[in-house]
Amino acid sequence: MRAVSVNHNRRLNNPGPAPSMGPGRVRFVLALLGGLFLVLILRAMYMQVVQQDFLVGQGDARFRRTLTMEANRGVITDRNGEPLAISTPVQSIWASPAGMQPVPPEKLAELARLLELPPSELAGKFADKRREFVYLKRQISPQLADKVAALGIPGVAGQQEFRRYYPAGESFAHIIGFTGVDGKGQEGLELAREKMLAGKNGSRVVLRDRRGHIVEDLAAIERPRNGQTLVLAMDQRIQYIAYRELKNAVELNKAKAGAVVVLDAKSGEVLALANYPSFNPNNREGTTPEMLRNRAVIDLFEPGSTMKPLSIAIALEEGKARVNTVLDTHTYKIGPATIRDVSPQPSLDITGIIKKSSNVGASKLALMVAPQDFWTYYDSLGFGRNPGSGFPGEASGRLRNWKSWRPIEQATMSFGYGVSVSLLQMARAYTIFANDGVLLPLSLYKTNAPMPGKRVLSQKTADEMKGVLVANSEPGGGAVGGRIIGYSIGGKSGTARKLEGHTYVADKHRALFMGFAPGKNPKLIVTVMIDEPSAGKYYGGAVAAPVFSAVAGGALRVLNVQPDEPTNNTLLPESTPVPADF
Repeated sequence: MRAVSVNHNRRLNNPGPAPSMGPGRVRFVLALLGGLFLVLILRAMYMQVVQQDFLVGQGDARFRRTLTMEANRGVITDRNGEPLAISTPVQSIWASPAGMQPVPPEKLAELARLLELPPSELAGKFADKRREFVYLKRQISPQLADKVAALGIPGVAGQQEFRRYYPAGESFAHIIGFTGVDGKGQEGLELAREKMLAGKNGSRVVLRDRRGHIVEDLAAIERPRNGQTLVLAMDQRIQYIAYRELKNAVELNKAKAGAVVVLDAKSGEVLALANYPSFNPNNREGTTPEMLRNRAVIDLFEPGSTMKPLSIAIALEEGKARVNTVLDTHTYKIGPATIRDVSPQPSLDITGIIKKSSNVGASKLALMVAPQDFWTYYDSLGFGRNPGSGFPGEASGRLRNWKSWRPIEQATMSFGYGVSVSLLQMARAYTIFANDGVLLPLSLYKTNAPMPGKRVLSQKTADEMKGVLVANSEPGGGAVGGRIIGYSIGGKSGTARKLEGHTYVADKHRALFMGFAPGKNPKLIVTVMIDEPSAGKYYGGAVAAPVFSAVAGGALRVLNVQPDEPTNNTLLPESTPVPADF
């Protein structure tokens, strides 16, 4: 028994050689491992080479962001540096639904409350996992944006933008215009000078974590280039006066609308350009297309008797008459048409024709000039042409070719019918009376020196007509209602019937006044148009002339122009307005 135990123990202590793995099995295992490694290598190569763009795109879509660093839009100021359009920093809230986790209901409700949005609308935006970027609310205050950030919702973040603010509000709305929510100009000079004002946005490429926090910059930051400052020719003080007086006149006379233009008589700079009704560019809710119309620049009308000084000047320039020439002003016929005056006079000299606003006298003088020559003067005054202010949509007016004229058409054009103009064009045309016969170019922007003009009349003719227009503001003249305390003036009123279809309507008019001040050495040209006054008065001398007086008088005092007449120089208009504007 003992021998058996010993042998058994020996076998346990010396088990002998282990079973060996055959060479085939070794090769198989090695081949299997090698194949697996090869598959991994090939897969890695496929991912790195073939699928690289896709994978990089997927990673970038989730964590890489190119942020726009918005340029600060340029400031618009008046000629004295007063701000008319400025940009204030605001925040816009956005989200990345594709990488967001479900938002807890209580945080969703609080976010909706802060952004003043329905919770269902927010939930719908978050549920669209196809979208990498979506705005939740544009242009909110930084304080509100801080409250949104405090909620700590992963995937919801803010970015800085700028919102345009217009300190002068309604008074400058039509000339300045406004920008859209994206900061681009939509109307007015904001649109016309978009490239100058906008500047150039910068960019910043960043890596964000899943909560939307910036981890690092992935490229050099491209800094934004801010827009340039735009300095207008306008004076905020004069603009305010023009808008105030225009608004009062439109409301007092229950008119449809109105417009005023004020020019520097020596440089052609537009010191004021007002329209009413207007709108609030800071809050355009409820604004209608009619309220957006810049009537002084884009509306066309027949100027009526305010055209007479220009047509009479042509006859004087052509040597067809002198200032003291007396004309027969009895009613007369041109073919089947009859030319008559509202206040008939048997005869009038040039001053009398302007004072009594004689259609007969003006038309007879016009018909002394050859049609082609008459057309050439009107063309040289800028009628039928773009006035060149650079304002978007400015009207060119209508002046038909002289070859198609009939004598009656040349006659009616002499007193403002058959030709269409804008108020801005008429203001420019009247610069010939303030500048020795030279027509000035217009400028909406402040100039360092007057731009060269174009001679239309001789100095002699221009001076004679200036004297006639000053005389028209004296007793018996149609411009008495435009007189200013302490200053002489020159001007012409007009009342034009409105054309509807092919018929002139008897009860719809435009009341007009064009003039300059001081009359002896003009510094300002002011033109006024009141559309469809309906409170009883509708003559230009009764409705538009007082606006001229208030606007020109206020502007002269703002500019510190010394009075050239005593302070008791005012004259009350006649109790019954002379209907001599037609």
